Amino acid sequence: MTTQNTPVSLTGENIHLSFGTNKVLRGVDIHVDAGKTTTVIGPSGSGKSTLLRALNRLHEPEQGDILIDGKSVLKDNPDKLRQRIGMVFQHFNLFPHKTVADNVALGPRKLQGLSKDAARALAVEQLEAVGLGAKADSRPGNLSGGQQQRVAIARALAMKPEIMFFDEATSALDPELVKGVLSLMADLASGGMSMIVVTHEMGFARSVSDTVVFMDHGQVVETGPPSALFENAETDRLRQFLAQVL
Repeated sequence: MTTQNTPVSLTGENIHLSFGTNKVLRGVDIHVDAGKTTTVIGPSGSGKSTLLRALNRLHEPEQGDILIDGKSVLKDNPDKLRQRIGMVFQHFNLFPHKTVADNVALGPRKLQGLSKDAARALAVEQLEAVGLGAKADSRPGNLSGGQQQRVAIARALAMKPEIMFFDEATSALDPELVKGVLSLMADLASGGMSMIVVTHEMGFARSVSDTVVFMDHGQVVETGPPSALFENAETDRLRQFLAQVL
């Protein structure tokens, strides 16, 4: 699977974010090179999902900077920024009353001004790319969870993003459906899409990532290539985490 836009690098520098008195992100640094995959791992509640939402400004960071290809995007229109970043969540968030193709075509029609026919053609092309061309006229409720998540990925890709964020994209799926979605994500990575992936799937983190970031209590504890983190963890905290999940 090939990317459709020139991939970009993304950097979060010293990202701080609180909800009330709860400091969720405490000076997080993260980077993904253009065309590479950075995976974020860590225990529940460590701030991983909040980090993704801060990086595409669904939550505005209180401190720090976000750079795409080295240029700060904090002063840009947040909606314009989100058109550059494709986001796939744990829950599919598809419109149940619309067909699968209409779900995928909605963004290109509303945000990019494509005609109905052009958006439909783009939607079918993206659905074929994720193996669901035959389901274009089905309703989401008639699809399995894994198929619905692939529709959500097609919907994000239809906007021709420069980078993709995946937030626990497989954690709501039955185990037998996880493999197909992870395989699709791996195809995107090998096709040169810039990606930041929050996941509990350690096999994916180990085999697909270029860089792994381990977070705990709103901070980055360790970062490096998968071989370093999984085989030569430097901190007791990461060793304890891996002992629990591997």
